Amino acid sequence: MKAPDFRYERPASLSEALALLAEEDATPIAGGQSLMPMMNFRMAAPALLVDLNGLADLAGITAADGWLTIGAMTRYAALEGSAQVMEGVPLMARALPHIAHPAIRTRGTLGGSLALADPAAEMPAVLLALGGEVVVEGPGGPRTIAADDWATGLYETARAPGELVTAIRVPLAAPGQRFGFHELARRHGDYALAGVCIAATGDAVRVAFFAISDRPVRAPGAEAALATGDIDAAVAALADLPIDGDLHAGPDTKRHLAGVALRRAWAEATS
Repeated sequence: MKAPDFRYERPASLSEALALLAEEDATPIAGGQSLMPMMNFRMAAPALLVDLNGLADLAGITAADGWLTIGAMTRYAALEGSAQVMEGVPLMARALPHIAHPAIRTRGTLGGSLALADPAAEMPAVLLALGGEVVVEGPGGPRTIAADDWATGLYETARAPGELVTAIRVPLAAPGQRFGFHELARRHGDYALAGVCIAATGDAVRVAFFAISDRPVRAPGAEAALATGDIDAAVAALADLPIDGDLHAGPDTKRHLAGVALRRAWAEATS
């Protein structure tokens, strides 16, 4: 199938893009790796497509004051090749090779992934585990949204109508901080059946699961258990975590896979 008819605009500035997005039924397109297939299958049919690829100011990576700021239009491939990401945000560096395949990572953008908020995607969970932030801008000006408040449901975020993701901020790794990442998928490059990200600093641990609910979710019981180093108790605590099934696996299978992923990610974090 092919996409239905739509109007296409390629703004040259952020202000122009925001003005276009204020129009009725306007949708931004970044890398297009998710949106274009959805349009071709008639799952999405925006009247106006606002192409952000002309906004060079929305791409780039900078480090300052203990944070790494990544422009929303930064491609996954650029993140994979960045020494700043490799050294400053090891958890993101570990997750990046698991995102689809090289062709997708060449076009896909970090901002696009956060805006789509696919519950099986790696980057929203990485951001949640790291305690990062999403910067958006709209008619009311820029504002910053904590990762814990970002995803609100299936493909839903705290971004208001007319707002655009402009940057993502993640804290730079602290000395002695430990990270673990693991996902289980049918084949490398497929969406995960279950996955987990871990960021541990001393006895403070953040655990973010993906592909087990309608959004990336933290696991307070597992975090408390891992703070004492008890991985068995952490896995047992997943019994209290609400888990959804999908076309690929039921809730019980997902819970089992989440436990397997947690054990492997914790082994990586403590190796």
